[in-house]
Amino acid sequence: MHSYLLKLIFLLACTASFSHANIQLIKKENSDSNTTLLVIAGIHGDEPGGYFAASILSSHYNIISKNLWIIPNLNQASILANRRGIHGDMNRKFSTIKKHDKDAKIIKEIKEIIVSPKVSLVLNLHDGNGFYRKEHQGNIFNPNSWGQTCVIDQNQLNPNQPFGNLSEIASTVKNNMNKKLLQEHHSFDVKNTNTKFHDEAMQHSLTYFAVTNNKPAFAIESSKHLPSLSKKVFYQLLAIEEFMKVMDIKFERKFALNAKMIDNILKQYGTLAINNNILLNLSDIKKSLSYIPIKYTGNVFKFSNPLGSARKVRDGYVVYIGNKKMTTLRPQYFKIEEDCPDRFDLKVDNNSISLNITSDIFVIDDFNIDKSNQLRVNVIGYKSKKHSNESGIDINLKSLDKRFSVDKGNKIYRVEFYKKDKFCFMSMVHFK
Repeated sequence: MHSYLLKLIFLLACTASFSHANIQLIKKENSDSNTTLLVIAGIHGDEPGGYFAASILSSHYNIISKNLWIIPNLNQASILANRRGIHGDMNRKFSTIKKHDKDAKIIKEIKEIIVSPKVSLVLNLHDGNGFYRKEHQGNIFNPNSWGQTCVIDQNQLNPNQPFGNLSEIASTVKNNMNKKLLQEHHSFDVKNTNTKFHDEAMQHSLTYFAVTNNKPAFAIESSKHLPSLSKKVFYQLLAIEEFMKVMDIKFERKFALNAKMIDNILKQYGTLAINNNILLNLSDIKKSLSYIPIKYTGNVFKFSNPLGSARKVRDGYVVYIGNKKMTTLRPQYFKIEEDCPDRFDLKVDNNSISLNITSDIFVIDDFNIDKSNQLRVNVIGYKSKKHSNESGIDINLKSLDKRFSVDKGNKIYRVEFYKKDKFCFMSMVHFK
């Protein structure tokens, strides 16, 4: 009975992405409470530990009770450039900002989200320099470092404010994290900037804006001196989990929390759907793909990874996951046929099957697209020049030119379907 109830609660949980004009807000919500943790990442574009942690939080965690809101890429333009802030430091614009500042619209939106009545506690994720120590122990380990800290602006908010005991919560999180360190010198500590009295720069920050609006807020700083992205992400997720425990947010994680598993997840870049008729797996994609059949304007790019984006350049689109460049798509422009079939028929290793459009085709020996589909087929990389329509032909791996493979291992090729001169859809054939 207990297991059944847990499954029922899980089914009631809702995960949705709300597209504000300038901010991607992912909500994982339940109907049992208004208690909500807001996690914000990517305010600085050169701090990937935070925004890749937020991405994994979005895709690999189920929230069983209460609510989690995630903004994985607040400063998207700076993330693509891998710079702290291409329009200046966004985390110094929450007190005053000029009307024509290019970050003004994002700042306005994030402020509205922070002060939402439903938001109970705010976490702002960063990567900081060095390893914070209260006593000077060298250039990296010293009081001026920010890495491996839970940062607070003051000890406490209004005594009646839930989660307002900032110092006590930060100490609890720190103590629990220090029981699970990968190495002893990775230890966390609490850094109280006493912002109102001692830190004029921090008076312009996101967390100080939150606390001055009576919203409990903390910054988590993993160290930039950690040797790998996976270790930065490990500590970010460890901190987030400790805050969820403080807030009694029950969650389910889909993997073992260790650096090796995180490293595997970070290499799973997900998929890119273009115009609902092309689906590309980004995890082993070549650095450049040519002759991608898309529209001249109005193309819709949908990523399964919340850090996915496509930036228009002169000769096509550069595809990113966070600050990592995945590929460049060089297009060949076509009109899109609206009246295409939903499925297509083919033979794979002499077995007749039917697949949905954009489905992957898995082949050992050869495949043959049925002529009965009434579509012109173009198998990209097929060496024979005898056919304008490559349906009804047995095609094996040896008959394909490796230069035209989609993947680095030269085992995946594009199969494109056309109706007269208009593009219908693309599928991928995978050879074992």
